[in-house]
Formats: sequence, structure tokens, C-alpha cells
Amino acid sequence: MSDRHPFTKYVAIGDSFTEGIGDPDPASVGGHRGWADRVAETLADGTDADFTYANLAVRGRLLRQIVDGQVEAALALGPDLVTVSAGGNDVIRPGSDPDELAERYDRMVERLRRDGATVVLFTGPDVGMTPVLGMVRGKTAVYNEHLHAIALKHGALVADLWALRVLRDPRMWAPDRLHHSPLGHATVAAAVLDTLGVPHTLETSAPEPLAARPWREARVEDLGWAKEYLVPWVVRRVRGTSSGDGVTAKRRTLQPVERRG
Repeated sequence: MSDRHPFTKYVAIGDSFTEGIGDPDPASVGGHRGWADRVAETLADGTDADFTYANLAVRGRLLRQIVDGQVEAALALGPDLVTVSAGGNDVIRPGSDPDELAERYDRMVERLRRDGATVVLFTGPDVGMTPVLGMVRGKTAVYNEHLHAIALKHGALVADLWALRVLRDPRMWAPDRLHHSPLGHATVAAAVLDTLGVPHTLETSAPEPLAARPWREARVEDLGWAKEYLVPWVVRRVRGTSSGDGVTAKRRTLQPVERRG
């Protein structure tokens, strides 16, 4: 096999999105596969060089925690490719300021680019169709504009999830409506590889449109979701706890990647 990309050391940092929550897989390190694992698997299969991968992401982490706890650890591994998704947990919190978050994000990307690594950022997806996250749609759009400007300033790449309209399909989301489903993670992985210009065979076709559901059925489902997922999330915010409390990164060192189908 001839080399198809230049990457040999890939480090992913971020929160639950990058950890792979919503895509449970007992065969994967940490019990979740996710888009970053899929990207790493494709990159490992696309080169004759020794390829290694670390994933420092931890669910529930805020931007400040990612900056303080993951950036220097990532740089210490000497990566030539870094993906970073951060700020999503901040944006959905009441009172957060996307302009202030962007200033912190700018400094983070400058640090990640200091040794010449390729850095991929993510815009937030369009969540206007969801009953709760839809309320922060405008704030997400402002934050996304900042991220595009930051990427241009520092020579980073952007995986533009807002523009990926297929992510509006409910099947792209896990039952908690906060994390991507396995199909959603595969779709994000394909978008990252496309952004890098790396050939892949991941499925990218949009699913067939869903049939409209009766209003009453949809509302019953909404109420069930609120009880099972929304209320516990609100309780954690009130108590100042996080789903990531006590959780450590699933791949804290660069490791070879098992090639999978």
C-alpha cells in the first residue's frame, strides 16, 4: 500500500463528542467507538508508516478544562494531527458568552499550531430542530462564525458540521438527543476525512426521509426524553457536578490502532 496521507501521530482532544458517547461498542477502548476512533482506523489503514493515536477527550468537559487539562498533554505527545472540539458544553449553559469563549479558543488553537501540526476544528451542528438545544441556535451560530475566523487566522482546518444538513435527521442522534448515534458518528468521521482530503470508504449517503409521526406520539416521546435525560442534566447543573466526574481519557498515550471494517 502506498502512502495516501502524511499523518503518523494523531491526538484527539475535547469532550463527550470526541470521546464517542452515543456510539457504545464493547470492542473499543473505553467502551465507546465514536467518530475519532473511526478517523484513526481509516488513517491507520491509509499509510505504510507506523501510525499511532491518542484520545484525551472526557465527557462533560468545558472549554477551560480542555485548555487546562488536555492541550499541553496533547502537545507533549508530538502529534502531526490534532482534532479539537470544545465549547459546546459552555454554549448550552445559560449566560455563556460566545465572544468570550472565542477569545479563549483563539489562544488554544495558537498553542496547538505552534509546532506545525495540522489542526482540525469543528463548528457546532444546527440544533434548531431539537426542543431544548434549539434555544441556543443563535448562540451556536455566532460561536461558529468565530471558529471560522480563528481557523483562517491560524491556518487550521474546519469540519463544518453546521453545513452538514444530514445531521438534522433524528437518526443521527442518540436517544439522549445530545450525542450522535453510531450513524451520526460515522457521518462526522467521513466529514473529517473529507476535510483532510483523505480517501475513505465510510458510508456518507443520507438515510431515506422519515415518515411524519402523529403529534400525540411525538409529544409522548418528548416527555419520556425529558424525564430520562433532560431532568438529570438540569440536576447536574444545579449541583455543579458533571457526567465526566471520575472519568479519565480512554487513550492517554499514543497507541497503534486496530484496523476494523
